[in-house]
Amino acid sequence: MSNSLASSTALLDFLKNQYPSAVSSSTSEADLPSLSHQLFPSSSYTDNEKVEISQWLTTSSRLATPDEDEAKHAERLGSLNIHLSTRTTLLGFKPSIADVALYYRLAPAVKSWSADDRTGEHGSHHIVRFVDFVQNAPLFDLSVKEEDKVAVDHNDIKFVHKPLDAKEEKERKKKEKAAAAAAADGQTSLPVGQGKDEAGAKLSKKEKAQEAAQNAGDKVKGAVMGDNPPQSKKEKKEKQPKPQKQAAKGAPLSPCLIDLRVGHILKAVNHPNADSLYVSTIACGDSPGTDNTSEYEGQTVRTVCSGLNGLVPLEEMQGRKIIAVCNLKPVTMRGVKSAAMVLAASPRLKEGEEGDHEGPVELVSPPEDAKAGESVIFEGWAGEPDGVLNPKKKVWETLQPGFTTTEALEVGFDSGVVPQLQEGETAGKSTGKLVTSSGGTCTVKSLKNAEVR
Repeated sequence: MSNSLASSTALLDFLKNQYPSAVSSSTSEADLPSLSHQLFPSSSYTDNEKVEISQWLTTSSRLATPDEDEAKHAERLGSLNIHLSTRTTLLGFKPSIADVALYYRLAPAVKSWSADDRTGEHGSHHIVRFVDFVQNAPLFDLSVKEEDKVAVDHNDIKFVHKPLDAKEEKERKKKEKAAAAAAADGQTSLPVGQGKDEAGAKLSKKEKAQEAAQNAGDKVKGAVMGDNPPQSKKEKKEKQPKPQKQAAKGAPLSPCLIDLRVGHILKAVNHPNADSLYVSTIACGDSPGTDNTSEYEGQTVRTVCSGLNGLVPLEEMQGRKIIAVCNLKPVTMRGVKSAAMVLAASPRLKEGEEGDHEGPVELVSPPEDAKAGESVIFEGWAGEPDGVLNPKKKVWETLQPGFTTTEALEVGFDSGVVPQLQEGETAGKSTGKLVTSSGGTCTVKSLKNAEVR
C-alpha cells in the first residue's frame, strides 16, 4: 500500500489493482462516490446513502492526513468506533466504496496499534473488527498480501466490554430526547423514581376500599344520631359554564421570529442527483435527539442542501462558519432531506430582470470566534424565534426582502422595504445590524447593498 494514504490518486491505483474490471484507467477522483454500484452490482443505494458514502469518503481522507491535530484525530477515531459498534459496514450491512477507502487508509495505522490500542478498555476494537472483516470477507473480494494484512489475534482481548443492550439504549435515547424537549419548553421533569406530591398522588385499591367503608360508616352514624339525615336522591351539582378558551394571540411580525444561528460546516459534498446543489453536514448547536438531526463525529448535526454549486467553490464550504436559518420546515430536495438554510448575499436583480442570476454569491460570515449554535439577531429586533415557521403565514417570504448588506459590508435588516412593518410600533425603525449574542457583527466579503437569502 502507498504511504500517501490521503491521496485520492493512491486510492484509485489501489482500486484499479483490486477491481480491474470495474475501475478503468480513465476513472478519476470525481468518480469515487459513484463507484459503489460498479464494485457491488447486487446492492442498490438510496439518495441519502449516496450522500453518506460521499461524506465517509471525505472522513476517510481526513483520518489519513498525517498533519491533522492529534486531539481532533482521536475524536474522529472515537466517533468512528462508536458508529461501527452497531454496524457491519459503514452503511449498516451494505458494502460500498467508502468501506474499501476507509480500509485502505486506516489499515496501516491499525497495523501499528498496540494490543491496548486495539482491545483495551479505551481501545478501538470495533474499528479493528471492521478492518479484519473488509480484508477477509468474500463480500469485498480483496486480494491483499498476507504481509500487508492487519494481523488480528481474536484471543488477545485486553478488556471485555459489556454488550450494548438495544432496549436500554433505545430507552436512554428516548429519555434524552424528552429531557431536551422539556429543556426547550422551559419545563423541569421529575427525577426518576420521584412522584407527585401526596395531595396529587393516586390512592391504592386498599386505600380506596378503606375510604369507601369509612364514608359508609359515617353516613350510617349520621342517620342514627340524627346528624346529616340521609338524602333520598343525590343532589345534582349545578353545572358551571365552561370558561371560553381565548384564541392564542400570535406574536407580532418581526425578524426575531426567524431562528438564526451560527453554524459550523463540518463537511460539504456534491448532491448525488442535482448539479446545482451541495449537501452539507452542519453543527448548529442542537441537543442530541432533536428532530431532523443526526450524529457526526460526536456532534449533533443537520443535513442541509444549498443551491451554491457553481457559485461558491466546494473547498470554500469545508470547515467554515456560516449563518443558518434553523426553523424553516424541512424539505426534501431531489431525494435528500434538508433541515436548514445557509444565508448568502448576491447582487439585487435590476429592474426588468427576472429569475435567479448567476452570481457572484458570498456566504454571510459570523465573527471568527463565534461558536456553533450561538443565536444571531438583528439589533433592535430582539425576541424569541418560533419553533417552526408556519409555511401558511409566509413569515420568511414576507421578511426576507429586508435582509440586506450595507456600505460597510455588514448584514442588516431594512424594515422600510417590508410594507407589513410600516404600521404601529415597528413603523420607521432604522436598519439593524445582524449580530451574534456575544456582540460580533456578521459580514460579507465585498457585496454592498446586496440582497441576503
